[in-house]
Amino acid sequence: MKTLPNITSLRFFLALLVMIFHIPQFFQNRGLPFFYDLPIFNKGSEAVYMFFSLSGFLIIRQLFNEKITTGKINLKNFYVRRILRIFPLYYLVAVIGILYYNIILPEMGFDFARNYNFWEGAILLFTFFPNIFSTFNPGGILEILWSIGVEEQFYLLVAPLILIISSKYLRFFLISFSLFYITLYHSQFFDVISKYRMMFFYFSFAGWCSLIKFDDNKNFKILTVLSFVIVTLYFMTDIFQTVMDDFVYQLFSMVLFGFFLVFFTKKPISFFEEKKLIGLGKISYGIYMYHSISLQLVGFIFLKLLPENSLNNYLVIISGFLITIFITILAAHFSYKYFEKSFINLKKKFR
Repeated sequence: MKTLPNITSLRFFLALLVMIFHIPQFFQNRGLPFFYDLPIFNKGSEAVYMFFSLSGFLIIRQLFNEKITTGKINLKNFYVRRILRIFPLYYLVAVIGILYYNIILPEMGFDFARNYNFWEGAILLFTFFPNIFSTFNPGGILEILWSIGVEEQFYLLVAPLILIISSKYLRFFLISFSLFYITLYHSQFFDVISKYRMMFFYFSFAGWCSLIKFDDNKNFKILTVLSFVIVTLYFMTDIFQTVMDDFVYQLFSMVLFGFFLVFFTKKPISFFEEKKLIGLGKISYGIYMYHSISLQLVGFIFLKLLPENSLNNYLVIISGFLITIFITILAAHFSYKYFEKSFINLKKKFR
């Protein structure tokens, strides 16, 4: 299936939002100068939610088109493609994180409190329940894996349902599931799904949006501009978050992201179709996965430098952001080129 316009570059900007959310947190926790006073530095969670919506928008659309075209869904091929794209880097980072917090840090003389039984934690991590494992605060390298687990858990559930449910009723199922599930997520009667952040409603609602047909008319153009303005305000300010409780904010985010993707992917936008941005978008999975590891390295560098040199706080903050982003992009580039790409190429056999 042809890649929708603008999508790949959007992935990079979402990964960047996650990075600039975690960098000042990391520096603050280690007694280093930090800055996150602008709202955009606090939108990492929202960026992950849009990642969820983006994933649901693309993959549910893909599964629906496969069912319409062939009359069925090849679940084996679907899951093999997911495994080849997600598992190699996920397990690499998981192993690095386990070794780092349980062997490397203790060997270097740093105490790290482990709030979980090692083998139980490893089982949760390697059976793809990192969202449960993250509740034990296992360290930043491992905690970021929670979202990858939630994504794969959703597709383990939804792909067979899309196969079983008649195409005629699939739209009704997706919108009904989304509204019911977000209500259940915020209820007090089944709080386990919110405890483990199983935000399936972002995927399903965006998937519903991907199946809606909009006429490209004057009203569509007005809605496109409006969606861009609202999304910009959403990430650049706190005006929505401050006037909404958590349920309304999540509902608003779910609806906003789903419809925004409809308008955003309709036609190519020259800025988002720049080759360099598309290249960064292709390695966005690696950017997300490696940035916590890069932070550990940058943290060591600054902790060694600062006691000996009285560096200006602004210099520390700016260089901290730039060095972390540079190292992360470099690591993601080489990972994609020399590690992930070999698995991605295998996906072609299962299309």
